[in-house]
Amino acid sequence: MTQILSIKSKRPEQTVRLTDGAIAKIRELVTAEGDSDLALRMAVRPGGCSGFSYEMYFDSQIDPDDIVEKFDDVRVVVDPQSAEMIRGSILDYKDGLMGAGFAIENPNVTRTCGCGNSFA
Repeated sequence: MTQILSIKSKRPEQTVRLTDGAIAKIRELVTAEGDSDLALRMAVRPGGCSGFSYEMYFDSQIDPDDIVEKFDDVRVVVDPQSAEMIRGSILDYKDGLMGAGFAIENPNVTRTCGCGNSFA
């Protein structure tokens, strides 16, 4: 079972939680970029078969209304509109025989498309 790092937040519920594997991989990628000011931005955008898809990228620009979650030295930034759609989600990083990548477990998803790239 994957362990989830729990942190205290001023909000009643964290926007997103990260597993130890996700924290380690994000830290590794930020180090490779050579810019310790980078944060992982998670967003939800219209698109895909089911209506919405996730977008993740590194960003050094944080808007005043962005939500910032801190996990030790790793930061995750979410805009307020996306936060409503991913609140309570868990971000994991899996590395196995069939491949490696980030996976989002979102309790707000009611359905996904057949290809698994979008949700509603």
